[in-house]
Amino acid sequence: MTINCKGNLIDLSTPKVMGIINVTPDSFYDGGAFKSDVDVLEQAEKMLNDGASFLDIGAYSSRPNADDVSVDEELKRSIPIIEAIVKQFPDALISIDTFRSTVAKYAVEAGACMVNDISAGNLDANMLTTIAKLQVPYVMMHMRGTPKTMASLTDYDDLIKDLTYYFSEKIAQANSLGINDIIIDLGFGFAKTRKQNFELLKDLQLFEHLELPILVGVSRKSTIYKTLNISAKEALNGTTAMHAWVLQNGGNILRVHDVKEAMDVVTLYNEMTN
Repeated sequence: MTINCKGNLIDLSTPKVMGIINVTPDSFYDGGAFKSDVDVLEQAEKMLNDGASFLDIGAYSSRPNADDVSVDEELKRSIPIIEAIVKQFPDALISIDTFRSTVAKYAVEAGACMVNDISAGNLDANMLTTIAKLQVPYVMMHMRGTPKTMASLTDYDDLIKDLTYYFSEKIAQANSLGINDIIIDLGFGFAKTRKQNFELLKDLQLFEHLELPILVGVSRKSTIYKTLNISAKEALNGTTAMHAWVLQNGGNILRVHDVKEAMDVVTLYNEMTN
């Protein structure tokens, strides 16, 4: 199970870690944490040194009820950061977290090698054709509505079947356009209740039949901290526990705020399974 990033085949049969770098003022956990390019570069260096295989740059907060951000503002936030990381760390594998085809295009031109789309093309009709032209790995996530409306769109006939049908359609559409490297993300916290998030985690292995890498993003999310009656800042231990479960049940990429702790889980998992 491999993906091609900048001409290098990345083997995802061994779990990988994706470090989250949000260059937004309002993300739920680290919003506003990075005040300058220097801060971002220091965080990028720390994550790479701690073992991150990918850095995911996000310039549009997708937390529930997040404010809309213009394309120009998203580009202004993200492109200089990507260019700075590529200049400082030319071997870094950068993912752009965006649902906009224009941002995806400019980000890849600036040095990103993967597109992480929370809407799987539903919020931009040009996204899939753009990915096909760019020929970069594409993370397609399940979500309903937009970040502003998704919290009210949690009614499903059958959660597992509905998501399976969703991904089957999206994968077929992407394949028909010549998109080769697809990664799926079940979208924990996106148009799902806490109970539904746990249902998806419990049944994660059921999505292995799609025969594609699975990216999981549960780091410090409300599913964890509300269940434990703590804050996001206190949710690292709970996140680590969930990461161990995810790896045991078919997850290939952990998308995380805390790379070192996630890599500890990967290292121990590898020791137990090899």
